[in-house]
Amino acid sequence: MEFRLLGPVSAHHGGQPVPLGGAKPKALLAALLLEHGRVVATSRLVDILWGDEPPDTARALIQTYVSTLRRAFAKHGAGEVIATASPGYVARLDPGTLDSVVFARLLADGRAAAAAGDHPRAAELLRRAGELWQGPALSGLEDSGLSAEAARLDELRTAAVEERIAAEIAAGQWGHLAAELTVLVGRHPTNERLRGQLMTVLYRLGRQAEALACYREAREVLIEELGVEPGAELTALHHAILRGETEQLAASPEQTVPGTVRPVPAQLPPVPADFTGRAAEIEALLAALRPGGGAPAPQIIAGPGGTGKSTLAVAVGHRLAEHFPDGQLYAELRGMSDAPADPAEVLARFLRALGVDQAQLPEGAEERADLYRTLLAQRRMLIVLDDAASAQQVRPLLPGRPGCAVVITSRDRLAGLPGTTLTDLRVLDAEEALLLLRRLAGDERVDEDVEAARRIVDYCGHLPLALRIVSARLAGRRALPLKPLADRLADESRRLNHLSAGDVGVRSSIELSYRALDPQSSSTLRRLGWFGVPDFSPWVVSWLVGTSLAEAEELVEQLVDAHLVEFVGVDRMGGLRYRLHDLIRLYARESAALEEPGPELAEAVARALRGWLALIHRTAADSPPAEIRWRRPFSPHDVEDELTALVIADPWDWFEAEQSALASGVERALALGLHDLVCEFASARNASAFMGANRFDARTRVIEAALTAARRAGKPHDEAVILTELGQLRYDQDRYTEARQHFRASLSLFRELNDQPGQAAALAGLGIACREPGRFAEGVHFLDQAAALLEQAGDDIGIGYSRRIAGSVRLELGDYPGALADLTASLAAYRRAGSRLGEGHTLRTLGLYHRARDEWADAERHCRESADIFHELGDELMEAYAVRAHAKTRLRQGHADEALTRLEWALSVSHTMGDRWGQGATLRALGQLHLAEQRLDLAEACLDAARDIWQAMEVPVWQARIERDRSLLLAARGDAEGARTARERARRVFHDHGAREFHELGS
Repeated sequence: MEFRLLGPVSAHHGGQPVPLGGAKPKALLAALLLEHGRVVATSRLVDILWGDEPPDTARALIQTYVSTLRRAFAKHGAGEVIATASPGYVARLDPGTLDSVVFARLLADGRAAAAAGDHPRAAELLRRAGELWQGPALSGLEDSGLSAEAARLDELRTAAVEERIAAEIAAGQWGHLAAELTVLVGRHPTNERLRGQLMTVLYRLGRQAEALACYREAREVLIEELGVEPGAELTALHHAILRGETEQLAASPEQTVPGTVRPVPAQLPPVPADFTGRAAEIEALLAALRPGGGAPAPQIIAGPGGTGKSTLAVAVGHRLAEHFPDGQLYAELRGMSDAPADPAEVLARFLRALGVDQAQLPEGAEERADLYRTLLAQRRMLIVLDDAASAQQVRPLLPGRPGCAVVITSRDRLAGLPGTTLTDLRVLDAEEALLLLRRLAGDERVDEDVEAARRIVDYCGHLPLALRIVSARLAGRRALPLKPLADRLADESRRLNHLSAGDVGVRSSIELSYRALDPQSSSTLRRLGWFGVPDFSPWVVSWLVGTSLAEAEELVEQLVDAHLVEFVGVDRMGGLRYRLHDLIRLYARESAALEEPGPELAEAVARALRGWLALIHRTAADSPPAEIRWRRPFSPHDVEDELTALVIADPWDWFEAEQSALASGVERALALGLHDLVCEFASARNASAFMGANRFDARTRVIEAALTAARRAGKPHDEAVILTELGQLRYDQDRYTEARQHFRASLSLFRELNDQPGQAAALAGLGIACREPGRFAEGVHFLDQAAALLEQAGDDIGIGYSRRIAGSVRLELGDYPGALADLTASLAAYRRAGSRLGEGHTLRTLGLYHRARDEWADAERHCRESADIFHELGDELMEAYAVRAHAKTRLRQGHADEALTRLEWALSVSHTMGDRWGQGATLRALGQLHLAEQRLDLAEACLDAARDIWQAMEVPVWQARIERDRSLLLAARGDAEGARTARERARRVFHDHGAREFHELGS
């Protein structure tokens, strides 16, 4: 088979086209062919096909397109052209069957022939290269993400035409070129090389006036469209024609082509063959720097050490070279070294490259800059200034007039350079990093252990420099599998040691930026590394450093400018959040251990935790919880009023923003032996109503750290409290057996301590952990004991909680009078305590009670009030529970459309929150709705999905409720026997657990 990209994307077999489908499969094929032999990540394919708005089914659609293409190719014996290779796909084919490859070979051979002086052969090879084209590259795919690649190929086509014409002129085959060049100049009016070639041919044909007119038109077009004068070579050719210098125009063929009057600087270093990713950055830089949109602003590529800034700049420079006929200048400015390049020395080198003799170089930097700008004023050149130290170093090296493009790389953002555009370069994404490892270490090695490869990529923090060092180690140990290296990198204490090779290393790269910091900024970086939280706000920095918020914000911005701290976004409160790259965090922690006294570091961590503690206590004081919580004595800590007001205004969003950082801070405090503070923190966090619903990872980490701290410190009361919290966590995770085990352990400890409030909390926990598994009678027994102890203690929150859960269990048993009495007592207790959260919970359960009694008005009223309270508090998950209860009430009254909208929203929230119980309950409700509307297939799908969830959770009563619903579904389909069997299965489970449905189903 043959594949074509130089025109419409197509495949051919035996001269006949192979059907490829629509634009999306063609774009996918083109993306793979352009990278033939190299893996293209699925995420990159998604970007190419859909850009910023991919459908939810994007990856599935890609699989479909790949299958379609494979089937089409397989009919012609080429089904293996597209192969699967993590993390995407790869095109494997004979390069000679791809027109873009054949074109590139002919172009290279033609250039080699021209360089050897064999102009007739060069012209023939370049003519054959041009004949491969069937139209603009990748035509038909203009809406895909391949525009940069299409532009690159089209630029090569133009270059091949220019060089073929140059070869024909050099070979004396120019008599037929005037008409062709006239057409080409019309298509590319700003292309100075084509203009010069046309002027040369016209002059040789004796049409001097037309040649001069061609120059005048060129000058007008360049000034109007680009704001620049013609370049030096075109201007020199114009002067030669004016003076009739026939020797320059005719004596030597090479001198008839602009650009070869004298050597053109081409100083860009080569691009590494394994250069990977950065497609979006490349496209943006090319768009900004290509001539045609006015004078391009200097482009700054800034980022941390090791991210590939220099490689990106050079790669972009090579792609732009065709647009700057007067050449490219490149300077390594050594910005992070002890001896940055002197601008005067760089100017001297640039001036020599521009043809200035050493003897004619001005002495001072200012005079050199003046001459440099004068020479550039008539040229169109690309200047790449790599690894700049400062705006002061760069400023003398900038051209004075438009027409030249400048790319600057630096670890600093160079804010002192006005009129520039910044590209802030981050590390690679996970799939780009894996692709780079593939290209460095080899596909075969990665394919042998993709999991280990992904671990290596993660341990390297997706940093290109780290991946190159790792690959250098692998290259010297070809028999070494990836897993042992991944295991070594897993050890954070030695990771930076493994990420060095010779005099190149991640540690030394970071150290260059670290040394440039002032003392306060370096201390801030060390303490952030020592603290080790995944992300942070400036408030945390102010606590760590012991300074004001304003000073902390300034310190953070200094670290951001140095690319040692990354800005990661705005949290839900509108606050700025930052992070340390993992490898910078390890370096900062190493430096802290070496340079800061241990007690000061421990105190810094303690200050940060006390700051969080103060805010947690404020939210707990202003918003009573709905569950039994403990409040340990609080160590006062001053927090600025501005932050306190923000947190109190929206505690849910504050907890959401801080969840992961809070957990990491507690773990760090545990590692430093701050046991009492850890226990205090866990107690305060769990005493708050705003724990962050279903954020199980963070809760688990805090509770487990606190349990370890309590046991290490020998604090049995703290241990009992935390075991109760662990039981509640496991209950919230639907792990009911584990929950009961932890509640029993805490009950045993509280009894040993003769702590009655603690016993009540553990008993209430046992009661709720019996509810979902259907152990209703046992649950009521525990809950009644808990309520009695809490009423004796006068704990309204505890009474509200235990009576609410007892009421819900009695409702399951069909004990309606008992349920109503419990729920009424619960509501009164919560209102006495001022717990709006508890009130919302109990109102929802009262709604369920009235719905079970077919008391629709009361059911609707309570469910609406409950949803309103949860909405007011910002508790979206519990709002979804209340909305689902209200929707089922509306459904029972025949309002299916209204119920459907609410249930779909509730399902979305439960899914987002990772709430399996809520998903199961909502799917069941949707199944009931579709069943009522006779949409039987949809009903079955929803009920089956709910059943799968509840089977995994081992909740037999709720599984039996699905069976009862299925009996109605089977009956609607006319399967009376199946319906009877399902109904009987459900009835037996209801009987065994004492559920109210046993009586509802009758005999």
